[in-house]
Amino acid sequence: MASTHGAAEVLVASNRGPVSYVAADSPDGSGIEARRGGGGLVSALSVVEDKLWVCAALGDGDREAVRRGITEPGVRMLAIDPEVYADAYNGIANSVLWFVHHMLYQTPLEPSFGPEFRRQWASYEAYNRAFAEALAQEAAPGATVVVQDYHLALVPGMLRELRDDLRIGHFSHTPWAPVDYFRMLPDDIAEQLLRGMLGADRLAFLTRRWADTFTECCTRILGGTSGTRIGVHGLGADADFLRERSHRADVEDRLAALREQIGEDRKVIVRVDRTELSKNIVRGLRAYELLLETRPEWHEKVVHVAFAYPSRQDLAVYRDYTEEVSRVAEAINSRFGTPGWTPVVLHVKDDFARSLAAYRLADVALVNPIRDGMNLVAKEVPVVSDEGCALVLSREAGAHEELGEDAVSVNPYDISGTCAALAAALTMPDEERAERTKRLAAAATALPPGAWFLEQLEALRD
Repeated sequence: MASTHGAAEVLVASNRGPVSYVAADSPDGSGIEARRGGGGLVSALSVVEDKLWVCAALGDGDREAVRRGITEPGVRMLAIDPEVYADAYNGIANSVLWFVHHMLYQTPLEPSFGPEFRRQWASYEAYNRAFAEALAQEAAPGATVVVQDYHLALVPGMLRELRDDLRIGHFSHTPWAPVDYFRMLPDDIAEQLLRGMLGADRLAFLTRRWADTFTECCTRILGGTSGTRIGVHGLGADADFLRERSHRADVEDRLAALREQIGEDRKVIVRVDRTELSKNIVRGLRAYELLLETRPEWHEKVVHVAFAYPSRQDLAVYRDYTEEVSRVAEAINSRFGTPGWTPVVLHVKDDFARSLAAYRLADVALVNPIRDGMNLVAKEVPVVSDEGCALVLSREAGAHEELGEDAVSVNPYDISGTCAALAAALTMPDEERAERTKRLAAAATALPPGAWFLEQLEALRD
């Protein structure tokens, strides 16, 4: 039991926090500027006023702010040693745990768990311990702590050892690997991960499927879940925010520019993703290429707007994948394009306003991940689309659990099947598309971010 307690009644722990710091001219003369972050978690937590957010310092600006004692109200940023952080974040979280849960390994060659893995695992333990110790210091007696995601899978167990008075929850934003795939991890590491998470009073997942696969892992490896409660909270889209934001002036400007690129009277297939290996962008492009190859009647009548925003470019495999996306898009344009028609409009620079503009234009939304915890793009496009859109959705996306009945479902590995699904979506009657869009939007917004987080707090305090 920790000897001293803080005053925070609600604490959230995540790798990335709601603010970042960069070197810049600032009103206070510090030379450091605070920039507020976005995303579903930031939106969700805005409904809780009295909270403390514990996060990692991600870059030099963050670490300098911590060194100088520059803080934002309600945020504690941890200056973890950069080498320890790199090992924990890139070496373990993103190159091992992410690959396991998304089933991304090319198993004839990988994974290979030797001394380097063990060295990086020690850093992952140290990184998690830093969070557990900070939470133990800051939490008031009997406080509620909600830990986020696979980066911090060991925190619940470590925190429980320090503060057995706390109510501890953990939420997984990723899929959970089937037990036979999960057991590729070294036996002691697999057990340590599960026991670390089971230190929580309650664990929550985005879908029943992921909750059940976690439970099966615990049953097969540990003999059970040790009394830890398991719940499901399907994070939804924030309809009010999306509809308001998608009609601001900057979005209207991007909309006009995209319409000029697309041309008049053409159907629009839209995808918006990070160049994350699990998003399956290359197979999506190949399916579109097959559509143009086998259905020439669509030449000059359809454009694929593909936004592939670079992700994790400090890892070579992600850089290679990003290059492959661009190469395939260029090959399609070279093969089929004409002076008045560019079949693929590819953008690789992140631009939220342009993404919303594309949502509004979409006749068809293509969301075909190999595996995805939820995929909010699948939920956002039907909410924003001006004329209604047909959703081509991978059965391996968590969103399929809620949206599958009104989507055109695909096996993400089946390029021919995805091609046929795109053709069906493009020719869907307007009335049917409009009715499906209404039902998709209703399902997609059933549990908006604020309600999603409050639901977890209530369940944890029960």
